[in-house]
Amino acid sequence: MAGLFAAFKGASVGLYLLALWGVVGGEKLLVVPVDGSHWLSMKEIVELLSERGHDIMVLVPEVSLLLGESRYYSRRTYSVPYTQEELKDRFRSFGNSHFAERSYLSYPLTEYRNLMIVTDMYFTICESLLKDSETLRFLRESKFDALFTDPAIPCGVILAEYLGLPSVYLFRGFPCAMEYMISGSPNPVSYIPRFYTQFSDQMTFSHRVTNFLVNLLEIPVLDLLYSDYQGLISEILKRDVDLFTLYQKGSIWLLRYDFVFEYPRPVMPNMVFIGGTNCKKQEHLDQVGEFFPS
Repeated sequence: MAGLFAAFKGASVGLYLLALWGVVGGEKLLVVPVDGSHWLSMKEIVELLSERGHDIMVLVPEVSLLLGESRYYSRRTYSVPYTQEELKDRFRSFGNSHFAERSYLSYPLTEYRNLMIVTDMYFTICESLLKDSETLRFLRESKFDALFTDPAIPCGVILAEYLGLPSVYLFRGFPCAMEYMISGSPNPVSYIPRFYTQFSDQMTFSHRVTNFLVNLLEIPVLDLLYSDYQGLISEILKRDVDLFTLYQKGSIWLLRYDFVFEYPRPVMPNMVFIGGTNCKKQEHLDQVGEFFPS
C-alpha cells in the first residue's frame, strides 16, 4: 500500500506505509465509495493508484449518479431497490435544502432532516451490499490487500471488518467531528469550536458554555444518524460490536482538510492532512482574461 500514500505526500509517507504493511506496489485494493461529490475526490486518487500499478476494484450499486465505468479500475455491481429517478430526486432535494432560509436556532434540526434525505438511501445501499451473499463470497475469494473507503457512510468500515482487511479512510469529516472522538485525539471544548456553532477559536465565556452544551448533543445526534447500522453489523458479523469500535480500527485517516477553513488542533499519528482535495480540479477559465487584463 505504499503507493497509496505516495500519491499524496511523497516518499516520506510511502516509507511510513512500507513499514506498516511491508509490501510495495501492485496490491489489490477494494474501494467502497460514496456516490455523489464524495466520489469525485476519491476518483482522482484511485486513477493515480491505478497508474502506479495497483489492481483496483470499485463496488458500485447498479443505480448510481457518478460511479461509471473506467479504464483505471474494474467494477463489481450489486442490485438496489430504487430507480435512477428516485436517486436523482433525493440528491436534488438534498442540494436544494442547503439554500433554504433557516434561523440560527433551527439550523441543527434543519440540517439533521436534510442529512436524513440521503442517509436513509445510503443505508438501503449498504444493506443491499451486505446482504448480497454472492458478492460477499466473491470478495472473500478475491483476497484483497486493503480496503479504501469514505467513512461518512459506514458500509466500507463494516465490510473491512467482515473481510479482515486493513482500511484507509478518505473524507472531509463527520458533522460532529466524530473522527477526533473515535481516534482519541484531544478535543477540548474550551478551545475547539463545535461544528454548528460558527464560533472561532477565540471564544468568550458564554460561547464556551454554548460550545459545551452543543458537545453534549453530538453523541445523541450521531446515534440517530447511524442507529440503523447496528442491527446490520450484528447480522453480518454474527456478533455484537459497536459501530464506533469498528471505526477505531481504521489504519490511516486521510483528512481532506484545509487549514484556511479550520483551526490548528492536536491529532493522532495515523491522521494525515492531505489538503483541501474537494471534488474535481478546477478548469481554466478563458474568459477570466476579459475581466482581468494583464
